[in-house]
Amino acid sequence: MNTFNIFKISLLTLFITSCGSDKKANAPKFSLEATQKGTFKLGETLKIIPKSKANTTIDSVKYKFQHNSITLKGNAPFEIKLSTHLLGNHKVSASVFSNGSEEKHTQKVIILNNKAPKIYGYNIINTYPHNKEHYTQGLEFKGDNLYESAGHYKHSKLLQKNLKTGKTIKEHALKDNYFAEGLTIIGNKIHQLTWREDIGFTYDIETFKELGSFAYNKSKQGWGLCHSDQYIYKSDGTTKIWKLNKETLAEEGFIEVATNTAIKSKFNELEWVNGKIYANTYQKPSIAIINPKNGAIEGIINLKGLLKEVNVDPNDADYVLNGIAFKPETNQLYVTGKFWNSLFEIEIVE
Repeated sequence: MNTFNIFKISLLTLFITSCGSDKKANAPKFSLEATQKGTFKLGETLKIIPKSKANTTIDSVKYKFQHNSITLKGNAPFEIKLSTHLLGNHKVSASVFSNGSEEKHTQKVIILNNKAPKIYGYNIINTYPHNKEHYTQGLEFKGDNLYESAGHYKHSKLLQKNLKTGKTIKEHALKDNYFAEGLTIIGNKIHQLTWREDIGFTYDIETFKELGSFAYNKSKQGWGLCHSDQYIYKSDGTTKIWKLNKETLAEEGFIEVATNTAIKSKFNELEWVNGKIYANTYQKPSIAIINPKNGAIEGIINLKGLLKEVNVDPNDADYVLNGIAFKPETNQLYVTGKFWNSLFEIEIVE
């Protein structure tokens, strides 16, 4: 072996040794450990334990979780009783301080509801005709006037309808490259989503004249809309329902939806009913009753029997239940589906 080769081997050995030393020096000295494998339910205590990997003393740990922030001395565990906390996927952030240095960590946790949803049935009060050419994406009353958003490319529309006859009173057709989704009405304005175009439109309720548009921020797509006195709620097909500013329509946060067993997704048409979010689940013949404060599904309305009333194929995705409209003045609830020939007034029963 010549001197040059010996020199190359020496340099390679030095490089490997140096890299190994750097990796060892940069290796985490601490870790976080969640009890119960990281899944908790309301009413339980979320517990995170800091651990040292190299017998290094922990001076203190600063924890952040949802709206809570606390600093604990030494390796004292972080513990918090879960009560009104948001459900879904969350994380505990921790800054571990030791000998003047700081090491940051996160621990993922899942929070579920502690009660199974109540199961409800229904009674049909009235049946009205519905235009079976309309792919219902949004449905809402303003007084006695019924408004609908109909989807599909080249067929998307904003509609005002006569409830009793099902006939269209007024309509506005969207451009062919837009797929209309949910709508909601605030004052004299109608807000309508599009599916994958990352844009929503605002119209004057009297003339259907387009007043402006709004872009989506972090949400994935446009699915359903409803509103309370405080927020507009927007679903996007994921586990999240977004909270939008009612004036600017900017996304200001979200809730994740969960039962006592799992986090749920695919919430389509939304309606605000007596302080709760009623949500169609795409391709499911049911309505989820969601607590907007924490995302808990508190009830499920089983509407499977309605499919027989409209004589559609329950396995065809184009004919699924979708469309909820509530009249708060009279406490009346109406539902329909995509391409259905009927719209139903129903009452909910346990």
